[in-house]
Amino acid sequence: QVQLVESGGGLVRPGGSLTLSCAASGRTISRYTMDWFRQASGKEREFVAAITWNSGTTRYTNSVKGRFTISRDNAKNTVYLQMNSLKPEDTAVYYCRANGDYWGQGTQVTVSS
Repeated sequence: QVQLVESGGGLVRPGGSLTLSCAASGRTISRYTMDWFRQASGKEREFVAAITWNSGTTRYTNSVKGRFTISRDNAKNTVYLQMNSLKPEDTAVYYCRANGDYWGQGTQVTVSS
């Protein structure tokens, strides 16, 4: 079993930045593809970004390309999502996922003036 804990969410003004972390325990995630998803109130959960086990490939949904960066530190068993130029439409609960199977509890990101 893998336990995932997201952190780093909060309230930020439009144009601001946040870095989310997803810390894994119970098992190494070094061989897993890791993803970030988000779910806005009243909407379905949507894919945001993904990174392969060796950081060789990253993928982003179109709405965050050029603003968000996914990265990982396998030595720390942690994945990150750097979010810049945040917009109100980025407001959501952000979740990380490991290997397509394991989910964290989410962290709230609110972008508002």
